[in-house]
Amino acid sequence: MNTDVLKTAAADFFSVEQPDSRRLFHGRGRLYPGFEHVCIDWFRPLVLITAYAEIEDQFALLQLLQESDIHKQIETIVLQNRFIRGAPVTVLCGELPEKLIASEGSLRFEVHPGLQQNTGLFLDMRFLRNWLQTHSKNCNVLNLFAYTCSLSVAALAGGASSVTNVDMSKTSIKWGEKNHVLNGQDLRSVRSIPHNLFKSWGKIKQFGRYDLVLIDPPTRQRGSFDAAKNYGAVMKKLSNLCLPGADVIATINSPFLSTDYLVELFERHNAEGAYVGEIAVAPEFADKYSERGLNICHFKMPMENARS
Repeated sequence: MNTDVLKTAAADFFSVEQPDSRRLFHGRGRLYPGFEHVCIDWFRPLVLITAYAEIEDQFALLQLLQESDIHKQIETIVLQNRFIRGAPVTVLCGELPEKLIASEGSLRFEVHPGLQQNTGLFLDMRFLRNWLQTHSKNCNVLNLFAYTCSLSVAALAGGASSVTNVDMSKTSIKWGEKNHVLNGQDLRSVRSIPHNLFKSWGKIKQFGRYDLVLIDPPTRQRGSFDAAKNYGAVMKKLSNLCLPGADVIATINSPFLSTDYLVELFERHNAEGAYVGEIAVAPEFADKYSERGLNICHFKMPMENARS
């Protein structure tokens, strides 16, 4: 395996101190032929290599990472094989911790790299978290598909008055509450709804109306949500949940559905609203076909909403 492209990426990344969690190498963006199956993430002091097909020479990859570590920041390197059932992990050096505290600027998040398929923090969303820290002042925020609540953490850090986190996973919601506490945020400002979204509209509405709604669903989750089938039902509810002029942030991450899909759905159900534009994905997640990757759309609700 010619590892020059990986060697260059690692050397550039570790040429300086790296306190914040970042994607070091994004092979899935299809910009590096021959490395489409490799992604490398940094959660100081741990490097997580995610493989979507077999890596031919694991030792060479380990060696180049260690050689690039001129500031001695790396303690653990783990390889997770996502192409094998159960996504097993091999510890290439060091010890795998049960959890880590990841930094992103002033924010802190508990992460579990290698222990499951998702670490608990989506690194491609960091620009959205930055946006929330400057656009959430005094907002009542609804966070749908909240997962571990990183977006709500960012909103409260930006001065939101309250957040409502909705996710059908009680484990994720509890994890999210720990993230709020980790950032010194008062849980009296946090409402948690650990139930299926489509069975919870009444309770969600009790805590509204909302100044800002975040919609960050999985593309497809069996028995729960399918973006191609269910996104419209969420867009349809916005007029009864939002204050006039509310901001709506909606994401899509699918090779088959794009920004145009979300814009069409939003306009169909909120005819007087407006598509403002896209919030950038973290640049280290650059994709040869950006429309097939993560898209983060910003909408404005009509200044006069239906209230029923």
